[in-house]
Amino acid sequence: MNWIRAAAAAVGAAAVLGGCSRMTSLLDETVATKPPETEAATEAGPQREPSETIEAFPEAETVPESDLWNEDGDGLRLIVATDIHFLAEELTDKESGFTYAVDHGDGKVTNYIWEITDAFISEVLNEQPDGVILSGDLSLDGEKASHQELAGRLRAITDAGIPVLVIPGNHDINNVSAARFSGGERLPAETTSPKDFLEIYQDFGYRDAVSRDPNSLSYVYQMNDYTRIMMLDTCQYEGTAQIGGMIDTDTYEWIEEQLADAAEQGMNVLPVAHHNMLEESQIYASNCTIEHNEELIDRLEGWGTVSLFLSGHLHVQHFANTDDAAEKGIWEIVTSSLATPPCQYGVLFYGDDQSFSYHTQVLDIDTWAKVNGIEDENLLKFSEYRTPFLEKVFYNQAFDLLERHKGGVMPDGVQEEMSRMYAIANCYYYWGRAVEIADQMKESSTFRLWQEYGYPSLQTEYLEYILDEATRDYNTLRSDGSME
Repeated sequence: MNWIRAAAAAVGAAAVLGGCSRMTSLLDETVATKPPETEAATEAGPQREPSETIEAFPEAETVPESDLWNEDGDGLRLIVATDIHFLAEELTDKESGFTYAVDHGDGKVTNYIWEITDAFISEVLNEQPDGVILSGDLSLDGEKASHQELAGRLRAITDAGIPVLVIPGNHDINNVSAARFSGGERLPAETTSPKDFLEIYQDFGYRDAVSRDPNSLSYVYQMNDYTRIMMLDTCQYEGTAQIGGMIDTDTYEWIEEQLADAAEQGMNVLPVAHHNMLEESQIYASNCTIEHNEELIDRLEGWGTVSLFLSGHLHVQHFANTDDAAEKGIWEIVTSSLATPPCQYGVLFYGDDQSFSYHTQVLDIDTWAKVNGIEDENLLKFSEYRTPFLEKVFYNQAFDLLERHKGGVMPDGVQEEMSRMYAIANCYYYWGRAVEIADQMKESSTFRLWQEYGYPSLQTEYLEYILDEATRDYNTLRSDGSME
């Protein structure tokens, strides 16, 4: 296990995906919605723990905003967050069924989602941005009560004169998984229809939209004299919600009309969607990337009014460009889930000339908890709590899948060691910082164990992809806006 200690030292010196994972079906088969009926399983938390833990989330060096933005320039300062997966407090008793689902889930800190949301709102109010963009998966699984409670909390931002723009994610509408937790069980909850969503969030972009698509929940919002935000509903929820995203023909016609109108008036267009415009992850492309994305790219590039596209869904901090050389084309930034450690959001400076600067900001929940008189030690020391929490979830994912794949075949301790590597790699991948540990892991004896015992399995393919794809830090991006 020397590679673990080495990785931890490197951290000190330097500092399966919700809604779109191809692993979802496998996890559904191996992870129950409530714990097995045993005395040990009724306790909160998982039934296994990693033997060692990595250090608390390695804080990136803070970059002064003066270095990210020309203070003399004109433009917008926006806060971008996504995949909150809010759950109404009335829908959980916070007992064994709920805690088991959290510990064996996909990394969301749903057990503290109320405090995370309130801390985020507090930071928004302190930052006083020109606007807030929430790009979908507002609710845990489309519970109507969750949408209603979240909207009520978000009103603190709009009441302060800061516009909040929302768009649905694949979890939000007609989701048959909408649930409440009671008595150790997961039970059905009232779902949300498209009409419900519009009524609940009418004051969060829809009421003041300059244009609304009659065929979806897409709309355009005039943010200032030079920039329009195009909120694109890419979700499929006719009948029941689907994971993947697409845009239908009628909506493409509306998009074309909006791009043409903006170009005629000399406006920039900043599109936002829940699903990804580009194949940001080769492993999860089929469920994360908008179907027939070539058409969307062609339309957005055709008018010269778009330099940046914002999305979520992946839960991983990432970005890419429509041009492989990144010398021209449109950048897409995928902001990681606010609900998943380190619980961060994006700060975007968007210029009137289509230039932009983006960086992530980790929620300071420790300070928020102290200021608000919170007594829960996990919140007062959330900076120490969040990394072991996420690692534990990923460790459980790997251990469960290895148990199914090679149970009883591997020597003692190997399954634990492999699960440990998987957990660390996933943490860094979600943080957008896998480049810091990729080379070290690929050279480790534990990686060779994955190659020996892991085939054939999706998790081995996923681990290899994480390490091969890790070429840069994905938490900061700056562009002069040139499309030439």
